[in-house]
Amino acid sequence: MSTESTERLAGIADPLLVDRVHEALDRLFENTPAAGEEDRMLFRLAVSEVATNVVEHAAAREPIHVTVELDADADAFSAVFTDTADPALIDLDAVSMPGEDAESGRGLAIALATLDDLVHERDGGNTWRLRRAHRGT
Repeated sequence: MSTESTERLAGIADPLLVDRVHEALDRLFENTPAAGEEDRMLFRLAVSEVATNVVEHAAAREPIHVTVELDADADAFSAVFTDTADPALIDLDAVSMPGEDAESGRGLAIALATLDDLVHERDGGNTWRLRRAHRGT
């Protein structure tokens, strides 16, 4: 892939944010035509799961502000979500897929399974760093 591309957005953690993230992914993928379809699909799935988690867990008395940066280069897709929510107490090493009867709790497990790197940082809010290397066309 010879093209680098970046999409940035900011807003409130609400259901519209997830739609806006999908629209930004569409633009990112349009600008990186050499990326493989499977890479796009799995990166979209992981980004969607994290975006949805940010929105679902943003229950607060005040609006939670979120910034999202999506990048593509010759080697990988990446995303960074930064929010103003209370720091999430999550141990990614302990995340596993819940039983098939569970109605929730799959988002981070799916993201971990589809990404090469998923990092969560707590510093006055939350920062989520996602990366998926390109595997093929």
